[in-house]
Amino acid sequence: MPVITTWNLENFFRPGGAYGPRTQDIYEKKLTYLTDRINALAPDVVAIQEVGDPDALTDLAGRLPEIWHTALSTRPDRRGIRVGFLSRTPLITVGEVTALPAPLLPVQVGDAPTDTDGSMGRGALHVRTTVGGLELDLVTAHLKSKLLTYPGGRFKARNGDERARYGAYALYRRTMEAATLRIYANGILAGGVRNLVVLGDMNDTQLAATRQILYGPDGSQLGTPGFDRPDAGDATRLWNVAPRIPDGHRFSRLHGGDRELIDHILLSHKLVQKLVSADAYTQDITTIGNDPSSRRDATVPDHAPVTVSIG
Repeated sequence: MPVITTWNLENFFRPGGAYGPRTQDIYEKKLTYLTDRINALAPDVVAIQEVGDPDALTDLAGRLPEIWHTALSTRPDRRGIRVGFLSRTPLITVGEVTALPAPLLPVQVGDAPTDTDGSMGRGALHVRTTVGGLELDLVTAHLKSKLLTYPGGRFKARNGDERARYGAYALYRRTMEAATLRIYANGILAGGVRNLVVLGDMNDTQLAATRQILYGPDGSQLGTPGFDRPDAGDATRLWNVAPRIPDGHRFSRLHGGDRELIDHILLSHKLVQKLVSADAYTQDITTIGNDPSSRRDATVPDHAPVTVSIG
């Protein structure tokens, strides 16, 4: 029974630098927490986000029992964070997802006429592994945050107009990235892959328009009357496991005290038929605000790990 987790590790850097913890002791405490939680969840594969330092991932893999295999995107964002995988079984890196596919055009990301971008801010990563005889294709991504950043690195808008503009720019980018990811998934499914998992920090809830893009053809999602009715869209559809997460755990972040499920696992048709359970380990996360620098020394990530078991 494959067990798959997605987890944003939040600013996972070694000590020092602009974003990592200030002391080795804080870093050690975070490593201990991550190790203990992974051991308790006992996944076969973990999709990870916000890995800032490849050596930190090496440290984490070395703390885990037995041998764990790793893969990391070579396309971090400007802060240096990227996505990757930890796996008990060997990983084959199939591809990286970065460029906006034609005929989609670059989107506006700032006030200047030249502030456009046609690539994902953080590249997505596609790997393949075999767990319990089941070959799996997994694609992890970390889409544009809802946290707004203004010129000069500010987290506070000068006025309402600027806040509205940069809110739109962030949404443009996140939508473009969701479309890029969905089109890449289309190619995987068209190539004959049937065991596909798309997962990661998508920075929107399961009902947001950007999530609807990822699902593919309308209808048949878990929890709807059409789920048990086969149709022509099943071969290209992806199913969000969110409805299978118990109500009290159906969130992966607390922002200003509000519960948000923004970390998602989507399964292809063959896999969703084998879905046994889904859950989020929310017990340790605490609410956050809009200043990420205030959490530099946090030893518990601000995101809950989301896990599925597949029979």
